[in-house]
Amino acid sequence: MGVKVENIFQSIPENLSEEFFELLVENENVKIERIVSKGHTSPNSGWYDQNRGEWVIVLKGEAIISFVDGSECNLIAGSHLNIPAHTKHRVKWTKPDTETVWLAIHY
Repeated sequence: MGVKVENIFQSIPENLSEEFFELLVENENVKIERIVSKGHTSPNSGWYDQNRGEWVIVLKGEAIISFVDGSECNLIAGSHLNIPAHTKHRVKWTKPDTETVWLAIHY
C-alpha cells in the first residue's frame, strides 16, 4: 500500500549543532518540511525572501520571528502564522535549552 505512519517528534538528531531540516512531502505545488531548532537563528547575512508563501506552526518549543518592518511574532507550541511570498523575515530566537519543532508548509 505504500502508506507509512511516522511521528513528528521521533528521530530528532541528538547533535543539533546546526538547525535540522527534513523534507516530508514535496510536489510541484507544495513542500512540507520539519525543522528542528535549538538556540538557532537565521544567518546574519540577510532576510528570507521566498518565492512561495509559507504557513508555519511551532509544535514544541518557542521562537521569535522578526520582519523587515520591525514587527515580531512570539511563537509558543501551537502558534502558527502565514507568511506571504516575498515577506522578508528571519528567525530571531529559538529556545536554547530544548528543541523547537516546526512544521513548515511552502505553497
